[in-house]
Amino acid sequence: MTTDRPQSYRIHNGEKAALPFTDAEYAQRLAGLRQRMAEHGVDACVFTSMHNIAYYSGFLYCSFGRPYGLVVTPGDCVTVSAGIDAGQPWRRSVGDNVTYTDWTRDNFWRAVRDIAGTGAVVGLEEDHLTLQQMGKLQAFLTPRSAVDMSGICMAQRMRKSAAEIALIRAGAAVADAGGYAIREMLREGVREIDVAMAGRDAMELEIAERFPEAEYRDTWVWFQSGLNTDGAHNPVTGRRLQRGDILSLNTFPMISGYYTALERTMFLGEVDAASLAIWEANVAAHELGISLLKPGASCAEVTSAINAFFAERDLLQYRTFGYGHSFGVLSHYYGREAGLELREDIDTVLEPGMVISMEPMLTLPQGMPGAGGYREHDILVITEDGNEDITGYPFGPGFNVVG
Repeated sequence: MTTDRPQSYRIHNGEKAALPFTDAEYAQRLAGLRQRMAEHGVDACVFTSMHNIAYYSGFLYCSFGRPYGLVVTPGDCVTVSAGIDAGQPWRRSVGDNVTYTDWTRDNFWRAVRDIAGTGAVVGLEEDHLTLQQMGKLQAFLTPRSAVDMSGICMAQRMRKSAAEIALIRAGAAVADAGGYAIREMLREGVREIDVAMAGRDAMELEIAERFPEAEYRDTWVWFQSGLNTDGAHNPVTGRRLQRGDILSLNTFPMISGYYTALERTMFLGEVDAASLAIWEANVAAHELGISLLKPGASCAEVTSAINAFFAERDLLQYRTFGYGHSFGVLSHYYGREAGLELREDIDTVLEPGMVISMEPMLTLPQGMPGAGGYREHDILVITEDGNEDITGYPFGPGFNVVG
């Protein structure tokens, strides 16, 4: 006996869930995308990245080794998901959803082909498709030509709607709540992991209170001490805090794919003179940088001014990365609007509605006076005549020598 096994099917299980934004917000995003598709002669966009799929459809996938996609045509917006997720992708997508099966290899691309067609001009993401998946796209869709949409879509995502700014503002408040919970935990002998868990739990509870219909995932804390502060992304350890330690507080709430952050230099109990001098210089650079973030300023110009500030104090050699980045659909394992970073090689000009961080960091190696990593981080919304700092947790020695 043979059993017919479909290559794909629709499983519309339950009712549509409340998405992070209204249908009108997604319609506006899709209209902007379709206008750009028309300008570039694109018949169908095939997105494979988490950030673009979430931005245009509301669905944030969990790949686990399986391909996921979103196909946008002039008339359709369809997510393509694996059978293991059943009806959840449809419930969390603003448009339609097709589920592919794994009875036959490459059913994902057959499902994409059914929606996008063959012989079309296809928009894709060159910064996300692997060589293997690009080869399969070519084999199954036989496109007439391909257009890289990654930079075009990034430019659209950099300019936030009022609804996005409201969500980011809430995320900044959640990050503050995590920071205060961490501050209450700080004392000698406590492990980094214990401090991090307290901050994470406080943020999870705050997110659930503010967004009762959301999915909860990916919120985390990097709390570092001593030598472990030298890198911005160093994982948490079991090290126990000691009096006089330099500390780095980093809280990262994730709300429906939208990342926000709070980062602060702290000291446990006391701060020595050499460390205080470096910390105060970094705080002064932070304040200078915030004052420079306004419409008409370019990312490179802001970077140059802060570089000059550090160079005058013989500290520029201890700078470790750029001075800030965009916010939106973003995470430590997917998505980044690289066109809005405060670096020497980024000429993007700031506009009202952009959201960007100011986060200077100096790292002095072990054995030097003032050794450790110093980092402050605020989130700024660019306004018509300047910026609004939506981070509330205080920075600097006056508040952050604790325990």
